[in-house]
Amino acid sequence: MTEPTRPMRRQDIRRENEKAILLAAEKVFAEAGFGGATMQLIADLAGLPKANLHYYFATKEELYRSVVQNIFEIWLQAANCFDAARGPVDGISAYIDAKMEISRRHPDGSKVWASEVMHGAPVLQDYMESTLREWTDGRVEIIGRWIEEGKMDRVDPRHLLYMLWATTQHYADFGHQIETLNGGKSLSDRQWREAKENIKRVILTGIGAQPA
Repeated sequence: MTEPTRPMRRQDIRRENEKAILLAAEKVFAEAGFGGATMQLIADLAGLPKANLHYYFATKEELYRSVVQNIFEIWLQAANCFDAARGPVDGISAYIDAKMEISRRHPDGSKVWASEVMHGAPVLQDYMESTLREWTDGRVEIIGRWIEEGKMDRVDPRHLLYMLWATTQHYADFGHQIETLNGGKSLSDRQWREAKENIKRVILTGIGAQPA
């Protein structure tokens, strides 16, 4: 005899609702932009009454900031591999793997971030000047240390980061273009693996950091 399913606790319900709202908001903001998105569209896609949506997020701007900060926090977690890595081969390889998986699983969040930046970051300029700048400076310091230790060529750490971001996020931001050139089909598991390996080989070779 199976045990009866226990009712969800209030905090579990809140967590599930917030997750559904953020996923719906990612999609709506990615497709309609900040100006074209409405709280009603997001509520409908999340399968919640609009009143419930406003209970969790009072305004569209608050929800928008949460969506963009959420994808950025996911990117930050992917960069933890830098701090523990012995050198660029381990650190950059793991970072590319993680960022590519994020592009595969969170394409809408990446598109929202890209659109915000391309429009001059009207909502998130303060976030970019604080959190993003601090994170970037930390990774620049790590890459600089690898250079001084002779583990890679002398390249500008910032331009290396820009190249990593552009390459990995391309698979999210220009996903439709990639699918079109792939015969109208999403990349298969094999193609994602090949993409990761090709990016790692090109980047690591280009900075003189091939594994022994």
